[in-house]
Amino acid sequence: MIKVFGEKATRFGFGEGLVELGKENPKVFVLGADTASSVAINTFRDMFPDRFLNVGIAETNLLGMAAGLAVAGFIPFVATYGIFAAGRPWEQIRTSICYSNLNLKIGGSHSGLMVGPDGATHQALEEIAIMRCLPRMKVVIPCDLVETRKTVIASAYADGPVYIRYGRENTPIFTNDSTPFEIGKANVLREGKDVAIMACGTMVYEALMAADLLEKKGIKARVVNIHTIKPIDEQVIVSAAKECGAIVTAEEHQIYGGFGSAVAEVLVRNYPVPVEMVAVNDTFGESGNPMDLMTKYGLRDVNIIESVLKVLKRK
Repeated sequence: MIKVFGEKATRFGFGEGLVELGKENPKVFVLGADTASSVAINTFRDMFPDRFLNVGIAETNLLGMAAGLAVAGFIPFVATYGIFAAGRPWEQIRTSICYSNLNLKIGGSHSGLMVGPDGATHQALEEIAIMRCLPRMKVVIPCDLVETRKTVIASAYADGPVYIRYGRENTPIFTNDSTPFEIGKANVLREGKDVAIMACGTMVYEALMAADLLEKKGIKARVVNIHTIKPIDEQVIVSAAKECGAIVTAEEHQIYGGFGSAVAEVLVRNYPVPVEMVAVNDTFGESGNPMDLMTKYGLRDVNIIESVLKVLKRK
């Protein structure tokens, strides 16, 4: 059984990490886009007003100004809704930040379908793809509040640009302070040799629930939390392929170009095995209750189980 330590949105872990960094590192600077409370950077703003700047709803300027602060020696953290943090200023991120390998961190909040009532315009379902294709950009998708806090702190000391994807809705907290975390190193949360379920973000908990249910069917599934999409942990992926012989990926993102594609790229180069992907199937989202949307678009434990049974037939 999965041990859960309550529920709270990952955005609050992002905010907690920033406050901790603000206390220990005077070079940390935070910039927002009129969404400080929504993306949980308001506590940093209140505690360190001289290191906070609200640029307004002008995301291209937001990233450009953050780039200038990075050149000046600060460690800027930018945070707003993921679709606007990654999509609208993509050219600034590419040319001003990645090309120059600036030490700048981007927080993409309200990611995935679980933005819920805000609907398709605010549901970032493509930004894993557009961020991971950028040279020098690291992409991290923590699975719960605790791991989000760790991600923020670790990213401040990781050289170069980092994109951190996190969410708005309350989700289970199932890691703790002693759970290992290192950017670029995946965590095996459950052992098994029949199939490997690899997941990121909100889908890690769904993967663990699926593994519990699969065990009742006599199927032992390995569950791997691949929080870092880039640089991805190739060793863990290849080892799982060799030892399990089949893989299912799970992500709250479009099926094209995202986490599943990243895993498949590793496998096709190193050790090809049957793969099934649980993801949004080439469609936009809609307004609705977050968990209802996750169910409608096939992002629940039952969908992972269906994919496991399918991939085992191909093993």
